[in-house]
Amino acid sequence: MRFAPLIALFLLSGCQKAADSAWQGYVEGEFVLLASPYAGQLQKLHVRRGDAVEKGKPVFALEQESERAARAEAEERLRSAQARVENLTQARRAPEIEALRAELRQAQAALELSQTTLAREERLLKTEATPQARYDDALGAFERDKARVAAAEAQLRSALQPLGRDAERKAAEADAAAARAALAQAAWRLEQKSVTAPAAARVQDTFYVEGEWVPAGRPVASLLPPGNVKLRFYVPETSLGGLQTGREIEMRCDGCPAPVTAKITFISSQAEYTPPVLYSKESRGKLLFLVEARPAPATGAQLRPGQPVDVRLK
Repeated sequence: MRFAPLIALFLLSGCQKAADSAWQGYVEGEFVLLASPYAGQLQKLHVRRGDAVEKGKPVFALEQESERAARAEAEERLRSAQARVENLTQARRAPEIEALRAELRQAQAALELSQTTLAREERLLKTEATPQARYDDALGAFERDKARVAAAEAQLRSALQPLGRDAERKAAEADAAAARAALAQAAWRLEQKSVTAPAAARVQDTFYVEGEWVPAGRPVASLLPPGNVKLRFYVPETSLGGLQTGREIEMRCDGCPAPVTAKITFISSQAEYTPPVLYSKESRGKLLFLVEARPAPATGAQLRPGQPVDVRLK
């Protein structure tokens, strides 16, 4: 029995050593601050602090009247430019083309008649049954009707060609391309007034309420995706040699039902004599955390940024 105090002292020193082997640290979150590049009045805030949002779900929307009007104007300008292009690339109207074809048929009929008359006068002239003057008149009428047919064919070909010249068509097509670009820009500006969640996350905080004016680039809400939570802890120089990136560690925290496993992703190359935030076991009881409860059931234990933890090598 005289060895009992020594055994108890040995066990106590072992427990103290095991407890001291844990490194003190805390949870840190890399928050995603959602903002619009344009200013406006906050028209709708779809989320509240603590809400879980899915990727692509709306978070907030600013007033969009000016952007909607700009997009409508761009759409009208595009329609006008496209109509001008279509007008310059099309031929004349169908009634005009049909009239020119009728004139061509009339000229062709007159040419056939004058050609027949010229052939008859030529036969009569050979037998001296008609004077030279009548043959000359028939020849002149034939040449005249032949020229009329050529003119009617040229007019019909011109009517079937696009109304605009090549330079005019190219200028109209350039205007249409510029109108499409302006429409895309107006649509993009309108989309920037409605911000959605870039990833599945939890709403950490909101900074404005509906009706307030939001300056350009000022965050309206902050999100914390699960992948943006990391542990920060400080290791003494004597234990640094046993660590490397990719090695697993085991983290424990107050109230956590079970240890959490994590992997080392970064080891600083510079020593810090005093950590910027130091949580000691003696001061944990004095730390207070704001908690907001909602009726939705929890999906599981979650780490909170600023929560102190104990870290050990796994």
